[in-house]
Amino acid sequence: MRRTLTHPFHLLFLVSALVLTSLLSSCYVAHYRPHAAYQYSERQIDSLSFFSSHHYTNNYNFIVKADSLTLLRQMPEEYLGGMQTDSFTVRKGDHLVVADIRMVPTDKVDSVWVQLGNDNSQFGWTRETRMLPCVMPDDPISQFISAFSNTHVIVFLVVIAIIAASYLLWSIRKHQAHLVHFNDIESFYPTLLCLIVASSATLYASLQTFAPQMWVHFYYHPTLNPFSVPFPLGIFLVSVWVMLIVGLAAVDDVRHHLPLGEATLYLGGLAAVCAVCYIVFSVTTLYYVGYLLLAAYVFAALRRYFRHTRARYICGNCGAILRKKGRCPHCGAVNE
Repeated sequence: MRRTLTHPFHLLFLVSALVLTSLLSSCYVAHYRPHAAYQYSERQIDSLSFFSSHHYTNNYNFIVKADSLTLLRQMPEEYLGGMQTDSFTVRKGDHLVVADIRMVPTDKVDSVWVQLGNDNSQFGWTRETRMLPCVMPDDPISQFISAFSNTHVIVFLVVIAIIAASYLLWSIRKHQAHLVHFNDIESFYPTLLCLIVASSATLYASLQTFAPQMWVHFYYHPTLNPFSVPFPLGIFLVSVWVMLIVGLAAVDDVRHHLPLGEATLYLGGLAAVCAVCYIVFSVTTLYYVGYLLLAAYVFAALRRYFRHTRARYICGNCGAILRKKGRCPHCGAVNE
């Protein structure tokens, strides 16, 4: 006796439908009709032009991410003219707001000077080229992007991924531990999560390569609504939402397939594999090799799952999952 085993996609479909419904309900944009007689002043035109190319303008909020940033109290022309000036320092974590932006054509280093104000009502000037590496937008999403773009974080992830992968491969050989793609459990969610992470990392690197200004604008003005951004960014945000949903489904499914200790080890291995996918595909795509690697990885992962991991049957006597017909290893019943 045998019955065909269907995969538990119902939870994934239900959660996806709820998330998409909430996003669709919040994507209404009121249509703006500009007045035909309205004319922008020269200062407003300059501000809009600066915003389109630099992605920030007056009253924009930053947070200091460097150890310190020195600001000049006097006007830039006084500093460039060799006059005596005074300065003060803002520290890491301080909040800053753009008070003014000034073009100084006589400055051969950088003609753009930015006046910043801090929480203590102190105002000071600095060159834009000096400011940008030291600050990040005052938004949690922008701070997350800045953290994962940091070279030290990437190196740390590489080291952790290598150590975790080495330990897991040793555990598999010695203790027959479960690991996605190798000694996997009868669930498609872990494989699907790895494929989504690899695809998202490839798309992330593609946006930085082919649409850098679009990505920079998103960095300064982030959102989690995929319907309020250009189509390529929308696809990337959808992949992030799907990654979150599939990740929750994978954790839930692993918890039902394995005991607590084995499930913890398996989820640690899954996180390590996802970290390796993120690093490999986000870096190799910058050199156009990632696209071929992604195609090969998708083919190999799906082939591995459907040939060696997917459970096609369940025992007609005890209901245990069987990968092939024959004697059930749990109750001994013969399934034909």
